Parts: sequence; C-alpha cells; structure tokens
Amino acid sequence: MNIEKILPADIEKRSMEIIESEIGDMSAFSEHEKLIVKRCVHTTADFDYKENLRFSENAAEHGIAALNAGAVIVTDTQMALAGISKPACRKFGCELHCFMSDPDVAEEAKKRGVTRAVVSVDKAAEIFADRTVIYAVGNAPTALIRLHELITAHAFSPALIIGAPVGFVNVIEAKKLIMTAGVPYIVADGRKGGSTVAAAIVNAMLYTIYQR
Repeated sequence: MNIEKILPADIEKRSMEIIESEIGDMSAFSEHEKLIVKRCVHTTADFDYKENLRFSENAAEHGIAALNAGAVIVTDTQMALAGISKPACRKFGCELHCFMSDPDVAEEAKKRGVTRAVVSVDKAAEIFADRTVIYAVGNAPTALIRLHELITAHAFSPALIIGAPVGFVNVIEAKKLIMTAGVPYIVADGRKGGSTVAAAIVNAMLYTIYQR
C-alpha cells in the first residue's frame, strides 16, 4: 500500500490535482462552470456531478457578480449555512441567513400546514424584496416549488437559485420546475445533492474572487 505523505496545507491542492487527472473532457463548460463542477466533485468524491450539474446561460457569472456586489445568501439548512466561507462573505459584505429554525417560521408553517422551507422562502421574499439574493437549496424541494410560485407571480426574483436538494419525493420534479422559472439557476439534476453541495457551489463562486 502506497500512502502519500501530504502536508495538511497541501491536501486540497493534491485532491484537485487528482480530480483534474480523472475528470476527463470538460470542454462543454465555461471556466467558471468548471470550477463549480470540480468543487462539487471535491466535496462529494462523486464524478457524477460532471454529468448532472445544469447551468442556465451565464449563471455562474451572474452569481459571481452578485457575490462581488455583496449579495444576501439564503440557505434552506443550517448545514449549508455553516459550510459557506465566512471570511469570503465578510470581505464582500455578503449576508448569510437561514430562517428554518426561527420560531415564527415554525409557528407559521404549523398554522398553514406547509413546510418550514416554504415559510422561509416567504420570509426571505418579504425581508429582501429590494436586495440581491442568492437562494441556495440543499434539502427541501418545497423551497424550490415555492420559489417558482413567487417568481411566476412576480413577487420575488433572486439573482441566482442553487437547486440541489437530495432525496426521492418531488426532488426531480422541483428541480425541473425551477429550471423553467426564468431566473438564473445552477441545478444538480436528478436525486443527488445535499447541503454540502449547495455550499460547495456558493464557495466555488466565492473562491474565484477571494484569495484564501
């Protein structure tokens, strides 16, 4: 067994070298899209993300511009929130929010008989109506469905939607729905995804403009 001796500071660099040696042809992606794909592979050790990530036209560029201008980033899980680079967000004045644990959200969800993810979308739409918002979804397909409803009703228009919920119930359908909403999107098509993937997509864009 050949164990590589890698300094802790070099582990990520070596991981990326391995990914680049194994990922194959990426000519179908823009330079910014390539970075997002490789970051998702790095996070999951799953090369399927080369095949299932979907980008609307110039979505990565829209996201990077929004982050550079201090966008509000809203997530549907605390895990996704925790995984997004705080130093990079501070540098560009990006706010990070997750409303899923808020008592008012839980109360309203129970009263309406909907998920907390739905109420969280409504809360974000109300609070940040006049702000540039990136909405990163890694768990709840109902968040994507509600985003589509509000966008269609011209009640909310995020600068970018990251659609990466993982699972089986309404996951594929919600992702396909958000790709018809008419706003920029980066979607992990199919059943795969998760909070770590949603965070990885945000970080990949942040790291293009932030030197760690």
